[in-house]
Amino acid sequence: MAEHKHGSMDVTTQEDTFNGFIRFTIRTLYVILAIVIFLAIFRT
Repeated sequence: MAEHKHGSMDVTTQEDTFNGFIRFTIRTLYVILAIVIFLAIFRT
């Protein structure tokens, strides 16, 4: 059985995926907030 060394795994792909998900979520929240503000201003 292979020996496991804590902290030796390459996690750059996982970090990039997580950062992309967070960026997407924040941008989506901005769009939703802009739509809500637009609807509140013009009451459509």
